[in-house]
Amino acid sequence: MQYKQEIKQHRIDADLSQMELAQKTKLAQTTISWIERGKGIPNIEQCIILADFYGISIDELVGHEVKKNY
Repeated sequence: MQYKQEIKQHRIDADLSQMELAQKTKLAQTTISWIERGKGIPNIEQCIILADFYGISIDELVGHEVKKNY
């Protein structure tokens, strides 16, 4: 899954609309829509806000698995 799908899935799993998430995080609803549609990459501040809101790491927010190289 790509980051946009992961971010959207966390919102859906929390049973929130984009507008509800925007109100709870103080991010603009248009920003949430922009991220979820893959129109751009969320900046680090936006990732921190969303990860903190969901109580997860940024890696988990965007669906990144850390792989050991040894």
